[in-house]
Amino acid sequence: MDTKVRVCVSGAGVFGGYHAAKLAAHPRVEFAGVYDPEHPERAQGLVAEHGGVAFSTREEMIAAADALIIASPAMAHYRQGLDALTHGLHVLVEKPLATRLEDAREMVALADRQGLILQVGHQERFVSAAIGLFDFPERPIRIEARREAPFDVRGSDVSVTLDLMTHDLDLANRLAGCEARDVSSVIQKGPEGRIDDVSAEIIYPDGLQATIKASRTAPARSRTMSIEYPSGVVEIDFFNHALVNNTPHALNAQFGEEACVVDSLAASVDSFVRAILDGDKICVCGHDGAKALALALRVDNAA
Repeated sequence: MDTKVRVCVSGAGVFGGYHAAKLAAHPRVEFAGVYDPEHPERAQGLVAEHGGVAFSTREEMIAAADALIIASPAMAHYRQGLDALTHGLHVLVEKPLATRLEDAREMVALADRQGLILQVGHQERFVSAAIGLFDFPERPIRIEARREAPFDVRGSDVSVTLDLMTHDLDLANRLAGCEARDVSSVIQKGPEGRIDDVSAEIIYPDGLQATIKASRTAPARSRTMSIEYPSGVVEIDFFNHALVNNTPHALNAQFGEEACVVDSLAASVDSFVRAILDGDKICVCGHDGAKALALALRVDNAA
């Protein structure tokens, strides 16, 4: 198919740069450019490297695009996403979908009414699919997950729950197949008053228990998950791409070699493009993003 979709990026930070590179390399994308009113010099640098236009106004960017990737700070996701959807653009927004549940639901409802793609950047979905977790023939009994990283100013405008833990909350929701029944949590705030460490206990209606911890004050990065099934336990190291499976059911121990794992961001962008041009199913739709946000907010408010 020769048809291409015109895509812009809002935000010229680290993730904006990653997205610009993926879009410029995609054979079915016309990379239209970048808009970042706070850092126009970064936008100029990205288009110098990848092509497109460093837009002076949001109106110029929207007029030049069929779709928008939002890689701005989380507090801006709702305003930028709603504006793009209102003007008929498909939207891929990095997690979290928004910072308030009512805002996320407004975005989802608008996308549904307009018949537009609204995708959320929960890239760990691609990794879990490559492992085979979503096709596992048993329902989990217990989930334990830990996601830690040293402090990074990127993402610090929201709690560690919305910044890091949201990935594991989304996976827990997906594996459970329903929304949580009970939530309790213990939070620790950092020196600047941010929620930087969280431990959550989540119980789903069928009895599935999930213990999920996240920190952005750790000395090193780690991303692990243990899933107990009736027939055994699956242990995953997402960071090192390692898998231990003592159940009788096959999983992909070489998942780290899959293209969607080697570059999950490129896989997310490609999924977005195929949803727009081919009508493929959205990998992580706005409804999923809103559910992950709802659970994250429950965790933050349950302490």
